[in-house]
Amino acid sequence: MSDSEIETRLRARLPLKRMAQAYLPLWLMHWLIRHGSKRVQLPDDVLRQSVRADGVSCDWLIPENCLPDRVLLYLHGGGFVYPQTPPHLQMGAYLARESGLRTLMVDYRVAPAHPYPAALEDCVTAYRWLISQGFEAKQIVIAGDSAGGNLTLTTLMRLRDLGLPLPVAGACLSPVANLAHREYTGPAGEDPLLHPKARRFYSRSYVGANDPRDPLISPEFGSWQGLPPLLIHAGDDEVLKADAFKIQQLATAAGVEVTLEIYPRMWHVWQINLPLPQARHSLNAIAQFLSGRLRKETDFSDD
Repeated sequence: MSDSEIETRLRARLPLKRMAQAYLPLWLMHWLIRHGSKRVQLPDDVLRQSVRADGVSCDWLIPENCLPDRVLLYLHGGGFVYPQTPPHLQMGAYLARESGLRTLMVDYRVAPAHPYPAALEDCVTAYRWLISQGFEAKQIVIAGDSAGGNLTLTTLMRLRDLGLPLPVAGACLSPVANLAHREYTGPAGEDPLLHPKARRFYSRSYVGANDPRDPLISPEFGSWQGLPPLLIHAGDDEVLKADAFKIQQLATAAGVEVTLEIYPRMWHVWQINLPLPQARHSLNAIAQFLSGRLRKETDFSDD
């Protein structure tokens, strides 16, 4: 099958996925995800180990011949309401192999049963657990997609505010930067994957009774000072492309090194479709960015 045929076939499935997000019961989606996660197939050269990081459910994904002292902390997406899915585990395994980094996948608590700040607390706890295991901040990078991209940014902001040393770099795949009341109308609201009904449910579920303009809910309203270098990837066809541009603007204004790449014709978190060439291209670039930042930090520290 040609590259264009793969893209066409995957795009043809988007309307069904879009409707499922909006109309399938949440309990059924959770059951399907949990059932699939037990049976997910990962590459033979990537070891999966379940672990509790000070009470937070996580999975180690450890590729063969990885550097034992360097870690990618990965925060999955899913609108803040879905647990870690089989495709997220497969994407995490791909990143682990390509970067040569052992990867800690954080299966944080999800809304609406656990609204903000539960997910953020779990992500911060997982990072602090890594430190307690002997990893130094200069040996850790962080990344996440969609809701996990939001949590990547807010985790960095929270760690900074706590006075803790930060990971050396962060990568966000189609991140959401603003959960305040937004109107998804007109052409900008016509996202091929994210249904407006689902987006409203995701936001309301996570925000709960809190102020959606809280910087640790909507990092667009926060301080970006002192954050590490960032890489942002978004699709040209997704509504959250606007969030990606806003992140670039705010980070740049705060003196943060940030690189934004917009992929033509791509939809929200297309990287989860590993047969897609654009998915592998994006993930390879992210792996190179994260591993390169770790090498640079380590080499600098050793001088």
